[in-house]
Amino acid sequence: MSRRRKILLGVILLMVLGTVAAVVIVQSQDRGAEVRVTQIAERGLVSTITATGSVRARRQVSISSDVQGRVIRLNVEEGDEVESDDILLTIDPSRLQAQLARARANLSQASAQVAQQRASHLQAQRDLNRLEELRDRDPGLVTRQALEDAATQVEVQRSLLESAEHGVEQARAGVEEAEDDLLRTTIRAPISGRITRLDIEEGETVVVGTMNNTGSLLMTISDLSVVEAVLAVDETDIPRVSVGDSAMVELDAFPGNAYGARVAKIGNSAIRNQTGGTGQGSSVDYEVILTLLDPPEALRPDLSATADIVVEARSNVLSVPIIAVTTRGESADETSEDPPEEGVFVVRDGQAHFTPVELGITGREHFEVLSGLSVGDSVVSGPFQQIQELEDGQTVRIVDSPSSRR
Repeated sequence: MSRRRKILLGVILLMVLGTVAAVVIVQSQDRGAEVRVTQIAERGLVSTITATGSVRARRQVSISSDVQGRVIRLNVEEGDEVESDDILLTIDPSRLQAQLARARANLSQASAQVAQQRASHLQAQRDLNRLEELRDRDPGLVTRQALEDAATQVEVQRSLLESAEHGVEQARAGVEEAEDDLLRTTIRAPISGRITRLDIEEGETVVVGTMNNTGSLLMTISDLSVVEAVLAVDETDIPRVSVGDSAMVELDAFPGNAYGARVAKIGNSAIRNQTGGTGQGSSVDYEVILTLLDPPEALRPDLSATADIVVEARSNVLSVPIIAVTTRGESADETSEDPPEEGVFVVRDGQAHFTPVELGITGREHFEVLSGLSVGDSVVSGPFQQIQELEDGQTVRIVDSPSSRR
């Protein structure tokens, strides 16, 4: 083969290779960005608010003592179930029994004084009556001064009798008080429930509270037939919560289980949780109380709880995956004050077209669509980075079309 022929063949080969490369590049460009799409459909949506807190019994009683003394008998342990009026513990009654005996002796003494004063009053009245009879027979036998002294003595004895009778009432009240204190050495359950806290042991001394000192807290009884979850809800979510809203509560102690509940009460005053060193770093929460509808029997107060409160629900509404929604500015000018638009990329004829949408409530994975889309529209639903980089009218290539995804 001549040299000239070899050169000609080489040129032709180079031209063929260049043409093939150009075609490959053009075809690669024509393929477009690889995206996943989802078809718009109707579904039910539930909007929830998540909050954390702890559980407690709606009714619980902290028991202390009105009398001081040593515990000589403790009949319960923490975790025991008790019925109303069951005897929980007994305080040594010896000192109070002595006080009762002393009070009864004082009552007997006061009663004897009443009898004595009644006799003295009767004697003074008789003396006055005799003097009056003598004066009636012969005015000269009894002086006016003697009659007045006798009448005065009657009044004095009457006052002493009344004082003695009041003394009896006071002594009787002392007996009743001593009897009441003695009864208080036996502490009974005020309600039926479970002993959820026990702060006393047999042999310890119970201290009675005063104005400046708190007394001994003996135990706490909780009625766990009605259990509440006490949550801290952010101030931005409070306007969406209403009494009666349903919720699902998960307890850290019972993983994998969820318990139905309803909002029973919404606090009116804020709970301030300091998250920073200054007041500007504090968050404002409000207390929301849920009533658990079917709490587990093994439930204990103060367990950690996480609740999803259902604040809105929609049935058979247009929805779009949350990941599909993005924003695009109305102007390419960075100094423009026009707010960005929320929208999705709708795929038509192999191109992605940015379409503004109006959104409603937020579900777990989908937004409600109020306007901008129709049933059956195909929207770009991933990958996330690709959605952020897409341009209006850009060619796309569908690699996955989960039209039946929910």
